Amino acid sequence: MLRRLHKEQPESFAFTPANQAWAEAQITKFPEGRQASAIIPLLWRAQEQEGWLTRPAIEHVAEMLDMAYIRALEVASFYFMFQLQPVGSIAHIQICGTTSCMICGAEDLVAVCREKIAPKPHELSADGTMSWEEVECLGACANAPMAQIGKDYYEDLTAARFSEILDELAAGNVPTPGSQIGRFAAEPATGLTSLKEFESGHTRFNASVQLATDIGDTIKRIDGTEVPLLAPWQGKAANSSAKPKPAKPAQTPKPAKAAKPEPAAETAPETLSAARAGGADDLKLLKGVGPKLEQTLNELGFYHFDQIAAWTDTQVAWVDTRLKFKGRIERDGWIEQAAILAAGGETEFSKRAEKGTKHKE
Repeated sequence: MLRRLHKEQPESFAFTPANQAWAEAQITKFPEGRQASAIIPLLWRAQEQEGWLTRPAIEHVAEMLDMAYIRALEVASFYFMFQLQPVGSIAHIQICGTTSCMICGAEDLVAVCREKIAPKPHELSADGTMSWEEVECLGACANAPMAQIGKDYYEDLTAARFSEILDELAAGNVPTPGSQIGRFAAEPATGLTSLKEFESGHTRFNASVQLATDIGDTIKRIDGTEVPLLAPWQGKAANSSAKPKPAKPAQTPKPAKAAKPEPAAETAPETLSAARAGGADDLKLLKGVGPKLEQTLNELGFYHFDQIAAWTDTQVAWVDTRLKFKGRIERDGWIEQAAILAAGGETEFSKRAEKGTKHKE
């Protein structure tokens, strides 16, 4: 299936302060130089905030992670969990159309969607509150047919019950998720044939449905107000009410680690307050330098290839501490590339870049 960006896009995107703090915390999960690994959670958070994934949101996340736009777009267009077009303001309905559900009546559910929401998938209803699509197996085959609405599964559906659920959502209510014929989980529809003592001992709902019912948030999108533990891996839990963990039993102390080497000495390179009369060089012709890094280098006072080609080891250390990701200068060979470009030559990367290839591979 060909997935394209929607033809109508907003002018800009910015995370809310709460979501920005969450996103920055996610980036710290990954080591220096590997921040791009946070692409999926950040794109998901952007979608949760806006309802769908816009081009400005994809590009904003790419800039946060210092990725080429095309790399972020590749991720967004590959995973069907990302909606590249507007969805209903109340709910987006995903109907499972794979074998078990299709045999058990998924086509009837699709017919309800066509009648009550829109004739085609990914179209908004007339009032903009609902949208729908048919998806591949959602893994609730024993309780077919089923649909995912928001965070939860609605199982053992009939066309009539599904139609009622859509009416309830339109009225501002949150229907009880889970089996719609009273099954606790995925036991036989005719009742238990073994472990019958379990039948009278369990709660009314299974744990997933019980939680969804207790907090009533089936279709509520994550917006940052849920007070998440932003970075517990750093010992900086945002939730001040979190219960302290019990103390661990005493352990045999580990041998002391070798002392870390002293940081390299730094010497500030010569900088310029502005580009020379001929204009700034296109620093994006250096492999590893994108628009954001080029802007950072310009702000530090570097506009020309010959400036970078002249950096000494101590000057590299000075620049390195002022960049977002340390080690990039040596890893991508900026000095060697800059020397060639300053002399009027070309590198393999600059040849591709000048032909329109994006700044990263």
